[in-house]
Amino acid sequence: MAKKKWSSSAPDPAAQDKPATLKDMLNPDIVNKLKMQSDAMKAEEQARKEAARQQAEAARKAEEKRLENDFGHLLSQSKLDWRKHK
Repeated sequence: MAKKKWSSSAPDPAAQDKPATLKDMLNPDIVNKLKMQSDAMKAEEQARKEAARQQAEAARKAEEKRLENDFGHLLSQSKLDWRKHK
């Protein structure tokens, strides 16, 4: 007895009857407003991160400048091989 071959010529019913998404149900004007608000929030977050980075860099430079004037720190960081400076 020969086996029957099942053909998948019928389209998948799940692909045709997709459930409606929230984006499909919302007014396009509202979707645009939400996108603009999202972009504004992302830009604000980016600006906040940049300000925090600049503040951290300024604090690092201030600490470095303070340590340059500290003789004890310079002495502890210097190389003790004085022969190459003769």
